[in-house]
Amino acid sequence: MPSLSDVMKQHPNPVQMLRNSKIGMYVYPVVAPEYTNWRDEQRAWRDSAVLFDQSHHMDELIVEGPDAEAFLAHVGINGFHNFDTNRAKHFVPVTPAGHVIGDMIIFREREDKFILVGRAPTANWTKFQAAIGRWKVRLLHDPRSPSRPDGERVLRTHYRYQIQGPDAPKIFEKINGGPVPDVKFFHVDWINVGNRRVQALRHGMAGAPGLEIWGPYADKHYIESTILQAARDLGVDLRQVGSRAYSTNTLESGWIPSPLPGIYTGDGMMQEYRDWLGADSYEAAGTIGGSYVSDDISNYYVNPFELGYGFYIGWKKDDFIGKDALTKLKDEPNRKKVTFEWNREDVLKVIASGFEDGVPYKWIDFPQPNYASSSADMVMNGDKMVGMSMFNGYSFNERCMLSLGVVDQSVQEGDVLTMKWGEPDDTEKTSAEKHRQAEIRVRVSATPYAREARENYADSWRTKATA
Repeated sequence: MPSLSDVMKQHPNPVQMLRNSKIGMYVYPVVAPEYTNWRDEQRAWRDSAVLFDQSHHMDELIVEGPDAEAFLAHVGINGFHNFDTNRAKHFVPVTPAGHVIGDMIIFREREDKFILVGRAPTANWTKFQAAIGRWKVRLLHDPRSPSRPDGERVLRTHYRYQIQGPDAPKIFEKINGGPVPDVKFFHVDWINVGNRRVQALRHGMAGAPGLEIWGPYADKHYIESTILQAARDLGVDLRQVGSRAYSTNTLESGWIPSPLPGIYTGDGMMQEYRDWLGADSYEAAGTIGGSYVSDDISNYYVNPFELGYGFYIGWKKDDFIGKDALTKLKDEPNRKKVTFEWNREDVLKVIASGFEDGVPYKWIDFPQPNYASSSADMVMNGDKMVGMSMFNGYSFNERCMLSLGVVDQSVQEGDVLTMKWGEPDDTEKTSAEKHRQAEIRVRVSATPYAREARENYADSWRTKATA
């Protein structure tokens, strides 16, 4: 079977391969684009309550067996010393060189069983490590739903919903038939949804309180209808969130969802991994979008310290992939994660060009211009590149365009920099129209940007970053 390595051989370098992928727009599958309108759907997670349907856009990987904990502790940077059953963690693996591959939420259901939920790169890497090792583990992979099912029926192992917002507690009490347990942040307990008993994770994606629930996919319709009826009975303005608004919640809470997996370079294990990965994998077919063009693919990589995940690292573990590299990187002047607030006048200038003759600037789609798998727009201080904008969108709650990215340590909150928006002229992406690049002023702002997320999140990377 053809592999990622075979695909890479067809291109001068992996940057060109990824920048010119013909895969098209990045799609959040199956879920309707809007249930009401994306502005009110965004507003509701701040003002009332929302229902996120997370059943389709994430991979699910079950890891079980006598060596499950030891295996996952070897694969991820996380410490496992306090990881009891009915807990969850933000699981982050890196390459031997310390580059982030991706992340998933990992749940511990039993001493010997874990469920990982998130994007494909982490699932693929974990499967590979099981394949080359001698661990006593069994893996079951349920990939995300197809981006374009074209009318075919879509089935998953589990449904997954999240209810959050200031009115969420009323809904939980209603569907539970009484007060719900006081679940600590990133802990799991059981609640009722009508006559079903379901697991619930204390979580919150845009800073507001909430629970994420899951169970057998066959129960999906019952669970959804029970939640919606409870909200109607209570008179709560619960908004189902469509795929257009869903991806933008992270702009307020500060999580970068799609860093480029750092797997396109390196010998030894990394070459073996590229030979193992299929030619149809996320890593082979995905795209890099944005104004930053480098001949060196590693310039797009990030490490855990740059994303605010340094405190996850289980330094006391005997060994884990990337430990030596991270030991050296922790004392380096690593970049830091920030939010960029886009200048209103410059954004309006870009949009206005679409109503004028001639070649316009790159269109800014609302609420999220998600035209590539990973984004890298240059952030400049004069003639010097000092950062990279990596995920962008519009927040109706904040009434502005925002993006998340990394900057040099010398950059300070409040600095006004310039972002180059748009692709170079030679782009071959099917998701990018013919356009010219624009300069947009961006103000460096706090991460998370939303005060609710910044001040009221439980102890996590968000609060660590602002402490």
